[in-house]
Amino acid sequence: PLASSPLALCPSPHSDVRFVVGQERQEVFAHRCLLACRCNFFQRLLGPELGPGLPSPVVLSTVPAEAFLAVLEFLYTNSVKLHRHSVLEVLTAALEYGLEELRELCLEFVVKVLDVELVCEALQVAVTFGLGPLQERCIAFIEAHSQEALRTRGFLELSAPALLPLLRSDKLCVDEAELVLAARSWARVGAAVLERPVAEVAAPVVQELRLALLAPAELSALEEQNRQEPLIPVEQIVEAWKCHALRRGDAARGARCRRRRGTLPREHHRFLDLPFK
Repeated sequence: PLASSPLALCPSPHSDVRFVVGQERQEVFAHRCLLACRCNFFQRLLGPELGPGLPSPVVLSTVPAEAFLAVLEFLYTNSVKLHRHSVLEVLTAALEYGLEELRELCLEFVVKVLDVELVCEALQVAVTFGLGPLQERCIAFIEAHSQEALRTRGFLELSAPALLPLLRSDKLCVDEAELVLAARSWARVGAAVLERPVAEVAAPVVQELRLALLAPAELSALEEQNRQEPLIPVEQIVEAWKCHALRRGDAARGARCRRRRGTLPREHHRFLDLPFK
């Protein structure tokens, strides 16, 4: 159901503020005095009382109606019933409105219900709002369920700053060849949304791909695909080839040769200087 509190969807004899909420433009009615007393955000937003009758509606188009109703439920009752499908939207609203107690309730709930489908979306919220503990929890979950998480829509919709800590992790349970494919899919989606070249979208993150872990045949295939659809800077592929040619992990400055937890063994790995720890 849409409403956490059905009464909020119709005016009461004493309601004196009307919100138009979300893309669906849902009308929500409330009481100015209570909101202003409970939340500084609403105190600033609503200002002083303007006399009898309902004034012009306050438009809040970026918050979904269900999340806004959950916020009102918390402000009116100091409790809230959270749902897995909307908790991140409620958390975002709590952060934007400065509701610390609601934020903590949402964080506890997110950790409790975290799963493969939710984790990348939760990671994005954590990175956007600087929620360090939640970010660490999400990364640890993805490290343990890497292949499943990389196939979700949430992964494809991550921002570059959210994707970077994943690609820097030694504990991902996925092979580098699969990680390269996932990075390409992520960049294609971003390129379509932003209307920019794939290589331009990928530039902030692809340097974290450890191409020297790929076997020569895989690296050759990647090089050919890169000619057809640029993704990785040519210099980065050259660095990987240097590691193969000299058979040393430190063959080229900046070469990334450290194995991840999910790296499949290849014959040349015995020449790398930095095994997975």
